[in-house]
Amino acid sequence: MNKTLVLVASALLAAPLAAFAVGPVAGDKSFTVSGSGSSDNNFDENAYGVSGELGYFLTDKWQAGIRQSVNGIDTDGKGVDGNGSGNRWAGSTRGYIDYNFLDGTYRPYIGANLGGIYGEEVSNTGSAGLETGLKLYVLDKTYINFGIEYSWLFDDTDGFENKSNDGVYNYTIGVGFNW
Repeated sequence: MNKTLVLVASALLAAPLAAFAVGPVAGDKSFTVSGSGSSDNNFDENAYGVSGELGYFLTDKWQAGIRQSVNGIDTDGKGVDGNGSGNRWAGSTRGYIDYNFLDGTYRPYIGANLGGIYGEEVSNTGSAGLETGLKLYVLDKTYINFGIEYSWLFDDTDGFENKSNDGVYNYTIGVGFNW
């Protein structure tokens, strides 16, 4: 009976410690697939689509990788000339670096990204932005990701200075895996 009691007590005491064993370690790779959306800085034009992300953990906390998004754009049915269907597509490719805080089940992160936006009837442009989010680990190496980023748009370095109020919001919710 005493052995059983000690075993149960040990398991109960170890359970909170086991929660801290989840997540990546240096050298792990990650893949995330998400539903995504984006909006201009006035939230007048909105796009919805999918995003994929491939990352590498440089350390237990620092992660770098590449992110690809493809979105359908709804322009309130007006189209580019004001008479069209109002639907078109856009894509973006961004490299990123993130710092993941904490250990355990909840891992907030902040980071930066640099890339480009392109697509159908979209001005091809560079983008640079800041991002934040939360990874909620539901299994040792599986997480739900909630993320948001704001990217400034520019054609060249002069354009970046002149467009500091021009940008887009990108937001995602998805599932990811470390291995």
